[in-house]
Amino acid sequence: MALVGGFIPRRCGIATFTADVRASLAEAAPDLVVDVYAMAPAAAPILFDPVVRGIITEGDVSSFIDAARQIEASCADIVWLQHEFGLFGGSAGDMILELVDRVAAPLVVTLHTVLAEPDADQRRVMDRLIARAARIFVMSERSGDLLRSVYRADEDQIALIAHGVPDRPFGRASQFKPRFGFAGKQVALTFGLLSPGKGIEAVIEALPAIVEDHPDFLYCIAGATHPNLLAHEGEAYRDRLEALAVSLGVDAHVRWIDAFMETDDLLDLLEAADIYITPYTGAQQSTSGTLAYAVALGKAVISTPYVHAVELLADNHGVLVPFNDSEAIANEVRFLLGDADRLRTLQGRAYDRGRDMIWPAFAERSCALIAESRVVPKAAPIPDRIGIEGFLRICDDTGILQHSVHMIPDRAHGYCVDDNARALMLMHRLGEDALGRCGQLATVFAAFVQHAWNPDRGEFRNFMGFGGNWLEDVGSEDSCGRTLWALGATARDARDPGLRQWALELFERTAASALDFGSPRAIAFALLGADFVLAGHPEHDLANRLLRSGAERLNALYGAAARPDWQWFEPVLAYDNCRLPEAMLRAGVRLERADVTACGVATLRWINDLQIAPHGHYRPIGSDCFGQAYALPRPFDQQPLEVWAAIDAASAAYDVTGDDIWLAHARRAYEWFTGANDRGVIVGDVLTGTSKDGINPRGLNLNEGAESVLAYQHATYSIRDFIRKVD
Repeated sequence: MALVGGFIPRRCGIATFTADVRASLAEAAPDLVVDVYAMAPAAAPILFDPVVRGIITEGDVSSFIDAARQIEASCADIVWLQHEFGLFGGSAGDMILELVDRVAAPLVVTLHTVLAEPDADQRRVMDRLIARAARIFVMSERSGDLLRSVYRADEDQIALIAHGVPDRPFGRASQFKPRFGFAGKQVALTFGLLSPGKGIEAVIEALPAIVEDHPDFLYCIAGATHPNLLAHEGEAYRDRLEALAVSLGVDAHVRWIDAFMETDDLLDLLEAADIYITPYTGAQQSTSGTLAYAVALGKAVISTPYVHAVELLADNHGVLVPFNDSEAIANEVRFLLGDADRLRTLQGRAYDRGRDMIWPAFAERSCALIAESRVVPKAAPIPDRIGIEGFLRICDDTGILQHSVHMIPDRAHGYCVDDNARALMLMHRLGEDALGRCGQLATVFAAFVQHAWNPDRGEFRNFMGFGGNWLEDVGSEDSCGRTLWALGATARDARDPGLRQWALELFERTAASALDFGSPRAIAFALLGADFVLAGHPEHDLANRLLRSGAERLNALYGAAARPDWQWFEPVLAYDNCRLPEAMLRAGVRLERADVTACGVATLRWINDLQIAPHGHYRPIGSDCFGQAYALPRPFDQQPLEVWAAIDAASAAYDVTGDDIWLAHARRAYEWFTGANDRGVIVGDVLTGTSKDGINPRGLNLNEGAESVLAYQHATYSIRDFIRKVD
């Protein structure tokens, strides 16, 4: 597990909590390897404990990216993030997204603050974390309610585990008081980094009434001034509090401990107190570690009604007073100190409440959460055949519909030539049993492709509404290129001679448009279509021109974009990536161009290496990384289209090299459908032949669009053809 957060000796509550989490897990699950990635402030270097594997510097983007790469290389099964907006740097701490977006392991997030009214940046960060997290761990019911109502988190994401606390014996105040000079005193304590939001003024203003009845009363205020406040105004706030105590004549009843206390020292100080007071001024404090500690150590707690206090002190486990109400604080302290039995009873109730929160109990629940979140990629055998029902479900008399909502075809998005071209190609691959069920669909898809041609513009249209109306005059270059690819495949592979002749004639009428393509993928698609045509018509002039022109342009793009660490045709990664090296491999063989073939092999090896996860399974280039120049891929969202392309490209590489490693690559890619993937989920359904739309950070995208279904169908035929070829 990669555990990300503050860490000792950094002086903050998150650092202490993270260290305690690690220690409790080490005790509860000694076989669990916990790699700590510690947040470090930019201004003050920290010498961390040796257990820290990586250091992330607040505000330094490169350190977040480096940590993500380190986590990936470590083969972490889980990433557990301790989140607080002010810990990471950037707007509302958004720099942490540079890490979480780059790791594939399931993400568990502990939210130490959940705001009821976040600002725009805070909401943006929370939305991204929720979309990314497998589980979200909170320490109060109120935080869970806010996740549901404000942030729309799914119920199955949310886990409630009470803040971990130490396990110490009950009732030892008299034993610890002398150590701090409290002997013979009745002591109330407030602890934490000093800042105006702690509400300490209200307690100081209550002291005159308290000491009038209890002259031996002492109020201990422990904790250093908050670093941000110290940098802004020095000790001005502490000075104001001290001046207030002097003006009220109670300065002799206030004990200041101006230091950040290590955990054991803090616990000893808590044991020496009779009463613990948290007079926070705001209601949104969702977690307070020191409040949890005070309850666990059996202190009578007086608190304002912030979120964590309301829940933890419910059912008479403590006393709640209004915000900024010094009179109420005075009354409750006087009442408790004046009734020893009531004080002892309240302390005992608090201690009993804490038994369910001690670190071993916390660790047990956390280990269960980790076990639930962990993923084990596991491949199933490549099927001999897959069904066709899922494909037929999204077809009608017009063509194949683009999208589905889960398994239900979504008519709102109509059709596109991209999908109908791929569907036409599939018709040439189906076995006789499946082909018989498809009836006249090959003609339907061919008619759609033919109708997509816009002779006035010399290009194919792409998008059609459900009512049969074209939504554009010209489609993208990629959709046009893919259509030419399908026409070439049909000209070679269609069972019906008439369909082959139709495809060849439409290719001849439309393919010249590809000579001006600028998109690398459009060029590759058209090149593949030309190669299909040349397989049956070696002297075909236009196909030869397309093949030579396409190979030259892809070669030139590679020469312009490639670097020693970036063996690719463009500075960015996008979709259907392996079609580019496949096109170069096919063209190199057809043209007898060793340089073109070498380019295809080199680029395919490079992209294959990028698509092998550290655990060894296939990880297709995720769409989250599209458009980022010379950036290594991010893992999500993963789509079936990449699998089909990877198999076809590996098959082309095998034809060139005869190396069985390419079959291993193809098998690894196909097994992504069967469960050997970053979420251990089955993407393709063997029985119906349908496929989910991909894998996102939380698991499956449950929709079953045409592109995904067709990719699964084609990939299955491609891997079977490849295996037969090698055998």
